[in-house]
Amino acid sequence: MSNEMVIGGYRMVNLMMTGQTSQVWEVVEVTSGRHFALKLLLPETVRSEEHRGYLYKEARVAMAMSHPNVIKVLKLVQDKNNPYMIMEFFPGKNLKLRIMHKDPLIKEKGHKIVTQAASGLAHVNAKGWVHRDVKPDNILVNSVGEVRIIDFALAQRISSGGLFRWFRRRTKTSGTRSYMSPEQIRGEPLDARADIYSFGASLYEMVTGRPPFRGLSPNDLLNKHLREKPTSPIVHNPDVTDEMADLILRMLAKDKRERPQGFVEFLAAFRNIRIFRSDKLERTAT
Repeated sequence: MSNEMVIGGYRMVNLMMTGQTSQVWEVVEVTSGRHFALKLLLPETVRSEEHRGYLYKEARVAMAMSHPNVIKVLKLVQDKNNPYMIMEFFPGKNLKLRIMHKDPLIKEKGHKIVTQAASGLAHVNAKGWVHRDVKPDNILVNSVGEVRIIDFALAQRISSGGLFRWFRRRTKTSGTRSYMSPEQIRGEPLDARADIYSFGASLYEMVTGRPPFRGLSPNDLLNKHLREKPTSPIVHNPDVTDEMADLILRMLAKDKRERPQGFVEFLAAFRNIRIFRSDKLERTAT
């Protein structure tokens, strides 16, 4: 794809990310000179009705959100030959990459990053949605620790019970195995507590460099989420405070009734907690 390619009045200037089914480009709006991000499907997936459906779903759910820590999606173009969506331009790496590279920003801005991510997810749940794919890959963090929650392709309406039970037989369990709650694995009705579990698994990885469970096979990994008690994060990183370790383990409770019941409750518990023993007590304003 040439740098000079123009799609719908947007000139492609820089490839930001290539995933399994899509690409995200930095683009410039020809008429205004403003920078945006454009997400489009790869040539091998653009003909797939399923993948087009995921792109449309992601855009529509995100467009219903209005929060500084949730990525702004401004436009969806449902062109059968080349569908795409236009988002705010947010230059930053996902949290997964920052964890892998042992980025000092995690230590320096950890409290800010966690607070902003949880605030964004609180908004998503308040709008009636379970994200269903909360993981470090879907938490963008820029160089000053500002956060955007991304990727609503798997988002699902918070269940009100009966209708979901009828419908769920016609849907498949979706998510990312390293972060899925037990109830999501079992295909049960979901609410904010499923995202709490996935966020807990993400925080575990953020403070230790590894997810809470590793499996010999995909099914082994899922079984560990269902049955195995996670090791304290302190075992993998002695610098994690007791309070932070306890909160993360509570988020990873198998029984959703034992977790924080939502992100407002999580934020209230997290507010005065130091993540690392070597943390300064002062907090950077968020």
